[in-house]
Amino acid sequence: MKVLLEIPDNKASSLMDVLNSIPYVKAKTIIEPKDILKAEIKEAVEELNLIKQGKLKGNDAETFLNGL
Repeated sequence: MKVLLEIPDNKASSLMDVLNSIPYVKAKTIIEPKDILKAEIKEAVEELNLIKQGKLKGNDAETFLNGL
């Protein structure tokens, strides 16, 4: 039998620990591609805001391209 659960992120780790401790249960975390994209965009926006506030130093395009 397969069961799909939706669990708040702050509670998922402890439940996964319990499920993984049961020998006959196979538990796997499913991450939606759109959730990964949302997290990456959120991180980029936060980083951009820190750069604008002067709390983080940004790199110019030339430095970025030279690094490739």
